[in-house]
Amino acid sequence: MSKALSPYVNRDLSWIEFNRRVLEEAQDPTTPLLERAKFLSIVSSNMDEFMSVRMAGIQDQLKAGYTKMDFTGYTPQGLWKRLIKRTGQMVAEQYRTYREVMRGLAREGIHIREMDDLNASQAAAVEHYFRTIVFPVLTPMAVDQSRPFPLLHTKELYLAVLLRDPEEEPEAEPYFAIVQVPSILPRCVALPVRGNSKKLEYVLLEDLIRSFIHTLFSGYSLEAVHPFRLTRNADLTLNEEGAEDLLEEIEKELRRRRWGMPVRLEIGEGFHPYALDLLQEELEIGDHVVRIGGPLDLSFLMRFAGSIGGKESLRYPKLEPVYPRELEEHELIFDTIRERDVLLHHPYESFEPLAEFVQQAADDPQVLAIKMTLYRVSGQSELVQALAAAAEAGKQVTVVVELKARFDEERNIAWARQLEKAGCHVVYGLVGLKTHAKILLVVRREADQLRRYVHVGTGNYNDSTAKAYTDIGLFTSHPIIGADASALFNEVTGYSSPYEWQAFSVAPSGLTEQLFRLIDRERRHAEEGRGGYIAAKMNSLSNQEMIDKLYEASRSGVRIDLIVRGVCCLRPGVPGLSENIRVVSIVDRFLEHSRLLYLRNAGEEEVYLSSADWMTRNLTRRIELMCPVFDPSLRDSLIALLRLQLSDNVKARELQASGGYERMRPAEGEELLRSQFQAERISSWKKALPQAEQA
Repeated sequence: MSKALSPYVNRDLSWIEFNRRVLEEAQDPTTPLLERAKFLSIVSSNMDEFMSVRMAGIQDQLKAGYTKMDFTGYTPQGLWKRLIKRTGQMVAEQYRTYREVMRGLAREGIHIREMDDLNASQAAAVEHYFRTIVFPVLTPMAVDQSRPFPLLHTKELYLAVLLRDPEEEPEAEPYFAIVQVPSILPRCVALPVRGNSKKLEYVLLEDLIRSFIHTLFSGYSLEAVHPFRLTRNADLTLNEEGAEDLLEEIEKELRRRRWGMPVRLEIGEGFHPYALDLLQEELEIGDHVVRIGGPLDLSFLMRFAGSIGGKESLRYPKLEPVYPRELEEHELIFDTIRERDVLLHHPYESFEPLAEFVQQAADDPQVLAIKMTLYRVSGQSELVQALAAAAEAGKQVTVVVELKARFDEERNIAWARQLEKAGCHVVYGLVGLKTHAKILLVVRREADQLRRYVHVGTGNYNDSTAKAYTDIGLFTSHPIIGADASALFNEVTGYSSPYEWQAFSVAPSGLTEQLFRLIDRERRHAEEGRGGYIAAKMNSLSNQEMIDKLYEASRSGVRIDLIVRGVCCLRPGVPGLSENIRVVSIVDRFLEHSRLLYLRNAGEEEVYLSSADWMTRNLTRRIELMCPVFDPSLRDSLIALLRLQLSDNVKARELQASGGYERMRPAEGEELLRSQFQAERISSWKKALPQAEQA
């Protein structure tokens, strides 16, 4: 290992590598064209969040004069420069890919046209659309001595307009105005085509507005019109200790977010120097200006690709989630869970049982109480409606709503108010901690006893993301898990002395310590000749202490397989440090989101599912939950799933000691194995596996 090479990969540089893997899916010619467009959209959305949170945080450090080196060996100044260079390279590559995808779509009869290319009937149609639909919602904002520079909203698209008064001298400074491209209207405007034509043709809304923008400035001549877009710091700074009402404090902070410090200015090519100087001066943006060789903000491609009817050959084959067979055995889900634990694997299996479970609890006169955590919820959540119905039916309903779920704060505030109005007891969690655990508890009277029914998951209770994210959920009535579930809600909602967990491990009070104990136990097995093996799956791994513990186990001979989709600060394959550690990342049709842990434990295998990634924020600043899977058959299924993903040789990339990733390729004579496509066969995970060597 080179002396100059840190034992750790920098978190932000690792994130760049992750977004590059997403971009590779857009570049892959075997990915259907409309899906490639969607991946380009995801790259843009990912980059927006990275700029508004991570880059904004580094910018704050620079302004504060912070110069301390992080544990990966970077100062804020050095990291900022490297990230600017790497993100710039990625944007250039993204737009090369965009042009390639657009050429491919054009061959399939799908075109985004330039205004100059429209025929007479199309030109007449867009002019009518502009005058009747677009013009009424446009607001020209002049900037001069009497009209100050307007508030520019983050991630909105604008046009910078330079104007001339024909009666003034040519050398006079031009007039400057701003026009917002209304986000309430579709970004892609459909064009009329001949009746028998199968072509689909569109024009971008900003191009349409630019063609008719002179109608907003009668009496002036246009000198230049250019698109631009601003990204602001979106991190909330909350004083939870001093807040009398956390909901009101977050609402205030959301309003302040509109005024967050500018982090990035995106501009179109050929942007007029006068307009750019004015924007840089007014926004105090510095030199973080990104010149874009194409339409700004490619996130519109997600909606665009989804709006195109037909063209099924340009999409992934449709996946219809199956209803779990086990839950069809009885009319009430309670009756099944009382007999056996049930595992749900989304999106291959339906999310419907969760809403049905809560609805059945709302309707059941034997149910006394429902308790649930909500972190990110969809816009039309049946779960929330069922909780409200349960409260209105007289049940004791307690909902822990996390108001600080980034970028979902406003939606969660709305849900919290609706639930309170229905009679639910709504709790906003503990001061200084986000409630990220995914748990649902139903208390039911049965004969002479109370029985607890529990659902524990790795993903949010969100029916929309459950169609696009891979997650694991466990239904159980195991009394030990039920007792722990009650204790967890008591700690979050009331005053409770420290509880001796029987099954759960809970952050921030004990999850790290339990993970360390489990890793150390595996290390002792290896040192005493019984072999040691750990397999773990998560979204991100960046906590230094956790990485050091894995390095320690590796040096003792423990074999470690990690499936880390995104950020990974651990550097595998380094002699004397991590030669027994392998890290793979799977980026495919669905977002890999489940968190799982397997330990061989000298043959007494253990499997856990969790809400927590191995990041400092999850382990120290969030309420997280890790739960064992007791049922041997379900445990075997999850072990099989981990082996399946570790055998992927189509969409898996392996992290190298250099910090880069290499795509896995099948060995000579080896069959292609794409784990997400194999996992669709939910009833035969183990049958779908190659005869992989038992760890």
